[in-house]
Amino acid sequence: MVPPLSRGSCPEAGLDTDELKRIVPELAAFLRPASGHPWCAGAVVLAGRGRVVALHEAVGDAVRYTGYDEHADRGTELPADLRVPMRPDTLFDLASLTKLFTSVIAARRLALDVPVASYVPGFAAAGKAAVTVRQLLDHTSGMRPELPFYDADTPEARARMLWQEAPLHEPGTVRIYSDLNLIAVQQCLEAATGRPLDALVREEITGPCGMADTCFNPPRELLPRIAATEDQRRPWGKLDRGMVHGVVHDENAFAMGGVSGHAGLFSTAWDLALLCRALLDAGGPWPGFEVDQPWFMGELAGGGAAGHTGFTGTSLVIDPVSDAFLVLLTNSVHPARTWRDGSAPRAAAATRLARAVRAARPAGAAVPARSPMPGGPGSPARTV
Repeated sequence: MVPPLSRGSCPEAGLDTDELKRIVPELAAFLRPASGHPWCAGAVVLAGRGRVVALHEAVGDAVRYTGYDEHADRGTELPADLRVPMRPDTLFDLASLTKLFTSVIAARRLALDVPVASYVPGFAAAGKAAVTVRQLLDHTSGMRPELPFYDADTPEARARMLWQEAPLHEPGTVRIYSDLNLIAVQQCLEAATGRPLDALVREEITGPCGMADTCFNPPRELLPRIAATEDQRRPWGKLDRGMVHGVVHDENAFAMGGVSGHAGLFSTAWDLALLCRALLDAGGPWPGFEVDQPWFMGELAGGGAAGHTGFTGTSLVIDPVSDAFLVLLTNSVHPARTWRDGSAPRAAAATRLARAVRAARPAGAAVPARSPMPGGPGSPARTV
């Protein structure tokens, strides 16, 4: 069996050393204050091509602040000796990167061009009878971005909130990025398979891919390896929880017990690189992925690059043309989401990788024949 990934040099990966080595210092510059505060407290970046990871480094802090002073717009910093430095194996709250896992399973388990109501009859209410699974995955269902599920008391009440929600636009006509779509996909998957989403992710993606650190609701013993997120309080947050560390940041996913189709997973850069490699081996198309988006893919965009971002500061990009992949994980909501400021670090790192591909000779090892990833795209869509 061919190993999924190995560590190696830039020449072994078919990447230009001078270009790739610029990623970390450029990323470190975003840790310094800009407009009063840094872009993030810390980051882990991983880049590779083929089956070789040529860059995997950590900068900054996983835990730097104990709180946020909204009046001074300043984080309450830990003493230097009590901060928790980033490590290459730091776990991050993936936020919306969770959507990719839900989408990968849906591409295998569900018929994409049938009505959602064929799996979840209650979803047909309020003018949604014709909405298809594919429209959920490509965010053309017409539904608004989110609902306050954290205000509902029971899973049944949250389900009714979604079912009773009317589209803002005729399904299939307007793209609105919406957490509701992937929450509905989760309902479809659980109805079709009789299995909860966390079990499906474990059985069909993280287990087969060897992603040992990826999970919902990480156990407490992993806390020293987890990056902190936000001092979550109203009015900027939707719940009053204080500094969030080791539990999901997204308020709706938290209300759903930490497991949701749109958010909730925690993972490391290496685990996500294993996912990238499996997706590249399987081949596209990849429903639910963003394609050729320069705002976070930089110069990797343009040839069918696919990926996604997460609200907490996470992102990944896979490029089927060059067989390259990039994972950038940061804690840009630490200590407050109001410090989030665009995607310049994401685009800059992706541009360096694109230039490292162009400036290098082709990777020495041939890419193995594409084959379906267990539980992922490339497998025929089917109902269960």
